[in-house]
Amino acid sequence: MTTREPATATATTTSRRSKITPERAQELYEAVLEQLRTNGYEALTMEGVAAHASCSKSTLYRQWKTKPQMVAAALLAGRCVKFFSADTGTLAGDLVAAARNAGAQAKRDTSLIQALGHAVLQDAELKCALRGALVDPEIASIDAMVARAVARGEIAADHPGLRYLAAQLFGVMRSRPVLEGCDADEDYLVRFVESVLIPGLGLTLPDQAT
Repeated sequence: MTTREPATATATTTSRRSKITPERAQELYEAVLEQLRTNGYEALTMEGVAAHASCSKSTLYRQWKTKPQMVAAALLAGRCVKFFSADTGTLAGDLVAAARNAGAQAKRDTSLIQALGHAVLQDAELKCALRGALVDPEIASIDAMVARAVARGEIAADHPGLRYLAAQLFGVMRSRPVLEGCDADEDYLVRFVESVLIPGLGLTLPDQAT
């Protein structure tokens, strides 16, 4: 006669096998993103991540059943707002501060987006994770800057240029590597903001205001 393991013992074993600490989870996420930037999505494997993170492949499969789920979780855990909602007192100043921060992170995030490339177009889960990790937080931050400026009476809420603000900031970061072969670094982004965005919105830099 076959004996069955008590349900409570089974549950305890399953929980013990599947649970990892938040610190260890973060290490695994960082290993995923590092491998993604280095090798690209297509070449990314559970085996490669396991070797990089010094863990077993079975550990990864217990936590994330598939490669898309693993990458999606890593993207969401590693989100970092580039165009953070700086509050300098003016929209022009906020945009310059945001450009400086974005430029400092440009290489890392540009390589990540390029690594995902075609896979994002084919996988809805990855596309959703990428938006949640790298797009929605940025748009919310930009919206917060604009909302403060509108509340101060600095710019009209219906100014036609505002709806294109996020598209221009994202666009210049994506296009420079293609057009010029180098990242949109801090100097480039700040000059873009000062030369194009601020005049286009009818604003002046704080040190130029009279």
